[in-house]
Amino acid sequence: MKSGLVAVAGRPNVGKSTLVNALCGEKIAITSDVPNTTRRRLFGVANGPGFQLALVDLPGFQRPLDPLTEKMQQTVDASFSDVDAVLLVVDARARIGAGDRFVASRVFGLEKPVVIALNKIDRLKRGHVFSQMQAASQLGDFHALHPVSAVTKDGVEELRGDLVFLLPEGPVYFPDEQKTNLTLEERVGEVIREKALRLTREEVPHAIMVEVDEIGEKIVRALVCVETESQKGILVGKKGAMVREIGTRARPEVEALVGHSVFLELVVKVRPKWRRDPKMLERLGL
Repeated sequence: MKSGLVAVAGRPNVGKSTLVNALCGEKIAITSDVPNTTRRRLFGVANGPGFQLALVDLPGFQRPLDPLTEKMQQTVDASFSDVDAVLLVVDARARIGAGDRFVASRVFGLEKPVVIALNKIDRLKRGHVFSQMQAASQLGDFHALHPVSAVTKDGVEELRGDLVFLLPEGPVYFPDEQKTNLTLEERVGEVIREKALRLTREEVPHAIMVEVDEIGEKIVRALVCVETESQKGILVGKKGAMVREIGTRARPEVEALVGHSVFLELVVKVRPKWRRDPKMLERLGL
């Protein structure tokens, strides 16, 4: 039995979480266009004949701006010591530049096998993909380089095969039915936060935090927290339109997670400066 941990590294917004979902065959991590959508370390588990691949989805490498992002970067820094390989993700649609080289310098300095995934190749011309592959190949002494699209799944099966090839022989880390280390409450909270991120703009997405208060037979109740009254007004919306839309979009996925129909109750609260509160960050697992 081959089993092991592969850390997924890269700049913010290169599609790491979407790629983890594609490699696992189901939605494990939430995704959005908002940088720093991934705030904590989570595991996505892919099981197959003779292998268990545990992917460690991480926040993007960044310069910390507040205690929240400082905790996120500490999570990234502490997550490479016990992995068997690293999957370095770069964006085929963006210039491969200083940010990618900075991440690569950290990753290739670990003395672990590195596989590079050139993500988001869908809708790009072959010549563009080829030139980006050449640029990515200069990042370090890689084991393999795969052009992929996490959205269309192009190249994902081949990438998964190469990652499994690098795994050592060993015991499984998770039971077959377990797809992630997140609790049900954490997964429900992340789904709600994802919908809120996709519907809000500017500073509001970064200030959103969700705590699930109750998961019952008929109701799921969650607190959607922001830092200021003005942010609360935006999140609630005119006559409650925004928070209702968040609930409408989140409910189908929440019901799929809990396994039955529920009424999803969302309560918007103000938690001033929660991103700077060590106790709150600890409660969130950060």
